[in-house]
Amino acid sequence: MECMKYLIAILAVAGIVVSSMALHIHFMDPNAAPPCAVGPGFDCGIVNHGKYSVFPPLMFDEPPGKLHIPVAAIGIAGYALIGIFALMGRIRIVLEFARVGFFCAAFLSFIEAYVIETWCIYCLWSQAIMTAILLTSVVAVVLRRRRRAASMVAVLSEHVD
Repeated sequence: MECMKYLIAILAVAGIVVSSMALHIHFMDPNAAPPCAVGPGFDCGIVNHGKYSVFPPLMFDEPPGKLHIPVAAIGIAGYALIGIFALMGRIRIVLEFARVGFFCAAFLSFIEAYVIETWCIYCLWSQAIMTAILLTSVVAVVLRRRRRAASMVAVLSEHVD
């Protein structure tokens, strides 16, 4: 059970690295060729410089000066929180953060597939890492419940005699 929290923390560090690479692309010159432009359907420069690369999304008629946070920066913060809570052993909180992160990443994958029609390799890696964190935290919660139920049965059986 202890190894699960360390596995989640390692996955969170991997997520921070991938999100940092995407944030680097976000702040690159849009005219420079990003290192992840590997084919016609894969170009993280297009994805990370588009209107959906920040939260809230950029609108064509909005006044200048409005605050927009890069999605990759939100990802870094989310992975950091997941890692911290995993190391604290708060797996239920990790599970909730992982659920939110998974559905946010799935929504962004939907945007890439059907709106932008271009994929970001870093975003796909982030989706895979978040999926792994979600599945690992589900397994950890199930194992913890089984262990607690078994210990409760043992305690109750001692007091029944």
